[in-house]
Amino acid sequence: MKKMQVLAVLGLAVVLFMPFKDCVAQSDAMPKQQNKMQSLWKTDKERNKIVVISDLHLGIKDDYTETLANRPRLVEFLQRLQNTKDVRELVIAGDFLDEWFLPVYYPAYTDETQFYKKAITNNQDVISSLNKVADSGIKLVYVIGNHDMTIDHDLLQDAIPKIKQMRDAKGLGVYYTGDRQEIAIEHGHRYDMFSAPDTVTNAELCGNDNTIFPAGYFYARYAATWVLEGRPKVAKQLPVVTNIPQKKDQDQYDAYAYYAFLKNVSERMTIKEALAKKIFDIHVAGFNDAYTYLDFYPCEQVDGTISAPVLFRNIQRTWDKRQELNQVKVKNTFREAVAGTLNWDYYAKQAKVQYIDNPHEKVDVVVFGHTHVPVLQEFGKGSYYVNSGTWIDHNTDYPEATCTFAVITTGKRDKVGLYSYEGLGRLRDLKRQVKR
Repeated sequence: MKKMQVLAVLGLAVVLFMPFKDCVAQSDAMPKQQNKMQSLWKTDKERNKIVVISDLHLGIKDDYTETLANRPRLVEFLQRLQNTKDVRELVIAGDFLDEWFLPVYYPAYTDETQFYKKAITNNQDVISSLNKVADSGIKLVYVIGNHDMTIDHDLLQDAIPKIKQMRDAKGLGVYYTGDRQEIAIEHGHRYDMFSAPDTVTNAELCGNDNTIFPAGYFYARYAATWVLEGRPKVAKQLPVVTNIPQKKDQDQYDAYAYYAFLKNVSERMTIKEALAKKIFDIHVAGFNDAYTYLDFYPCEQVDGTISAPVLFRNIQRTWDKRQELNQVKVKNTFREAVAGTLNWDYYAKQAKVQYIDNPHEKVDVVVFGHTHVPVLQEFGKGSYYVNSGTWIDHNTDYPEATCTFAVITTGKRDKVGLYSYEGLGRLRDLKRQVKR
């Protein structure tokens, strides 16, 4: 595979990678043009295929959504899927509805149920198509993501009555499927320090353990504002850490690693609002106050330590507890998790460590979403990591890497495919991007 670099900016993926030169224009089994009701491919006699889509990012308003131009294509894909008779299951692997891609000036609200109801109403064409998929005999499964980690179980069940929801720890879920339960599907944010649920770091500040939003939520709001404002370049006087800790001081070097990452992000994303303005007015998910950007930007404290002054203070000290609460099977270090945000290979490594190489698991195929980067990587004979990519309109530096989905044909030995849906029945086969 060509070299690929990823900057997953806290739930908003900024992707830099080489084009899929080896991809064919469409699936060999697909004619160039088909009518709306035909299947996605020439089907087998047996229902043995699990289709995985993720990162749809459907918003509460069309002004605040990353999937608008591609939404009709998604509906068309779902219509064709209904008539693809060898599909056993459709799994939505997280970030279905989006509570994070909101500008900081979006009005504060106190009722998340009403928020998601409005998001469902705004995307009723997709919801209706998913209900028809379920009615067609295809099992429909939802695995929770970070951008929709607070959605109420019953609300989604009312909107899509036949959907099966997979949740384990708060704001997380994993789904095992396949003939041998050999396929594990989760969103992938469990291993992302910026996006994994965090009910620990701000518990004392807010006086409760419902503060599920991680740091990535605040930076996603900030990034959404920057995008919606047209990516302005505004001079910002951010605090500078001048005393770099020694690596042997694990606690403070971890704090510095967190600072260095956020410094890079903050220098690139410069919104029009002032650093000292209380732009984050949050009254949901355990929070009930307004915060400035500087409230959670790390700096040198009076005692010489490095920490954000208000929000996510000493965040490096809570990562181990967060992993425990988030039911991470094989824990990693805070520093590794921070560095991994910059590299899609980190998620492939986590797939291998948590499932493929874990003696307590019997998994051959691991599917994540989250990074927005479609990946098909073979670890060894019959074992794979797949990333199902995204359906957002603009995937930054490589716009063609959108409307992607994975297909796993379950059996004695699974077959794994990765495709992009180009509309009008056309599929782009991405399987030659397997890293061997």
